[in-house]
Amino acid sequence: MVRNYRSRSPAPGCRVRVVNAEPREPRTTLRAAPKYRPVALLGLLYFALMFFVFGLLLVAPELIRVFGETAPGPEQQAAAEKAVHEVFRPRLPIALVLSLAGTAAGAHFKLLPGFRV
Repeated sequence: MVRNYRSRSPAPGCRVRVVNAEPREPRTTLRAAPKYRPVALLGLLYFALMFFVFGLLLVAPELIRVFGETAPGPEQQAAAEKAVHEVFRPRLPIALVLSLAGTAAGAHFKLLPGFRV
């Protein structure tokens, strides 16, 4: 058996909310729109950018030496690729630590845009 609860009167002590057909007035208080602050995404982007910059700075002296010694052409490109692989592999942890330290310091001291309040 299905009961129709709409026709039943409310329990004693319960308030009944009457819905008016008249439109409500808009609220007069202004709320600030929630701010979207992608701090984690910005942190990852700054970390990647600093890793690229520090990696390039650590490899730049070897690239300058290779470009100065070899003539332009495919041999120069092959020598540069070989030099970059040989030089950057042992210096990878240095670039990681420097980029992590730079991102952390920039976020802590509020030097990086997006981390300022």
